[in-house]
Amino acid sequence: MKIPVFKPLLTITAAAMLTACGSTAPRLVSTPIEKIDSIPLKVQPLTEVQLKDWSGADLQTDTIPGMSVRKAYDEIIQNRKGETVIVGVVDSGVDIEHEDLDGVIWTNSDEIPGNNKDDDNNGYVDDIHGWNFLGDAVKENLEYVRIYKRLKPKYEGKTASSISTADRQEFIMYQRAKDEYQKEVSEVQQNLQQYQQIQEQLVAAHAAVSNRLGKEDYTREELSAMEASSQQMAQYKGMLTQIQNNVDENIPAALQQLAETIDYFKNRLDSHFNLDLNGRAIVGDDPYDITDTDYGNNDVDGPTEDKEDVKHGTHVAGIIAAERNNNIGINGIANNVKIMPVRAVPDGDEYDKDIALGIRYAVDNGAKVINTSFGKYFSPNPEWVIDALKYAAENDVLIVNAAGNESLDLDQNRVYPNDQYPEAPEEISDSFLTVGALNYEYGSGLVSGFSNYGKKNVDVFAPGSKIWSTTPNNEYEFLQGTSMASPAVAGVAAMIRSYYPKLSAAQVKHIIMNSGLSTGTMVMVGEQGQSTKNFSELSTSGKMVNLYNALILADKVAHGDIEL
Repeated sequence: MKIPVFKPLLTITAAAMLTACGSTAPRLVSTPIEKIDSIPLKVQPLTEVQLKDWSGADLQTDTIPGMSVRKAYDEIIQNRKGETVIVGVVDSGVDIEHEDLDGVIWTNSDEIPGNNKDDDNNGYVDDIHGWNFLGDAVKENLEYVRIYKRLKPKYEGKTASSISTADRQEFIMYQRAKDEYQKEVSEVQQNLQQYQQIQEQLVAAHAAVSNRLGKEDYTREELSAMEASSQQMAQYKGMLTQIQNNVDENIPAALQQLAETIDYFKNRLDSHFNLDLNGRAIVGDDPYDITDTDYGNNDVDGPTEDKEDVKHGTHVAGIIAAERNNNIGINGIANNVKIMPVRAVPDGDEYDKDIALGIRYAVDNGAKVINTSFGKYFSPNPEWVIDALKYAAENDVLIVNAAGNESLDLDQNRVYPNDQYPEAPEEISDSFLTVGALNYEYGSGLVSGFSNYGKKNVDVFAPGSKIWSTTPNNEYEFLQGTSMASPAVAGVAAMIRSYYPKLSAAQVKHIIMNSGLSTGTMVMVGEQGQSTKNFSELSTSGKMVNLYNALILADKVAHGDIEL
């Protein structure tokens, strides 16, 4: 599932409302890691321009914890030409006609468009720009809902003592899924009711004040100057003041945000938790049979006319490789990249089968880096995905993976996909890189509040809060999550593989981990920052990814000066 990061933001909203390349030049030197903590904190808030490109900033010169992307292009890349690298984006799909992506979309040159034949004999008919393993499916249950629904007829009303040894593990999974379903549905229903009550109060307050002031878009100053003629009006004024101070000065915009939040919870009940939904029926395969591979289509930008269902994948693709210096939109992290869309992540939780086959598809068709910005905490067939991860490693493909957005320590919580287990931390492969998310605030707020972390199960951190990138129909938006941090690192990996193509996937992984910047700062982690930890203890490397340093280290490794 493309896990959203609404929760911490919505908690704040609710509280306010309820309370009313070749060899590098010899002069280039890596940013010295040991001096990072002497950099002064940035006091002034970021401007809109800075915020839209903060991931490209340099911590040393800008005091913004970006990846030194602009510095790398200015001082290292310059006019050098690298090799083209294919990056597989296993996600919700990609708007391949977007003005800032249409020039970087992979094309299968061995396939003849529109002839309804599998010209290259890869098993996929007319896969011109990738493959859509979801067919026309969009809405889906969460995995634990599917497990609960599928196993309920077998185990409903039974006790553990009545279960055979052969079924014991399946019964335990059923019980976990049932408990999670009941807990989460109750929470969503409570949130929906809470926000609907807030909406009712806010609509009444806004209507009264708008009528009094004769306008709907009143400012803080105008609201403050308004005299409350009654106790009710005083309450309305107090509530709206809280909203203007904590959420949005423009009350109609706040109301729109609130309406979208309510729709979000309603949609979750209608799809993610709906026991009557069979979102997979339209696809026509058996999702629990890995040998049933004749399904899907080549419609990588999805079945919906508005392309809303491919927003996530489009945003991810733009972070990696939106066309640079075309005077349109944004600059992606990497040049010399072709994006291979693999649609396998619905609005809900992904199926293990789709992910396993999607990774194999990307590997077989030439991807050297694969981005996987999704995750879940239940998996009925993890072995299929594990085998796909091993297959990628055997074929020298680096997988860059999002850590997840639940503010959890992954050393204590199993997430899928991953290349290791909390109880058995030895990695399955050495070409799987898990990424946590950074905030643009250098200091105690450096780690995004939603980001998962883990000394053994997260490898690095990269920019993930409020990231500006491509969205469908030639639009651009701020989104956030480890889903945004992962493609930033996939872009760095693609750059290394482009300019130093002889380096292996494992070498690229360790270059990224070893070349990053660290800090001894204590940072807030967990939901709403309820605890603090030393940043260096939150991941295996203890570092923030840095493109500038990574290219310098890659050059040294490629020329035999350093051995990893």
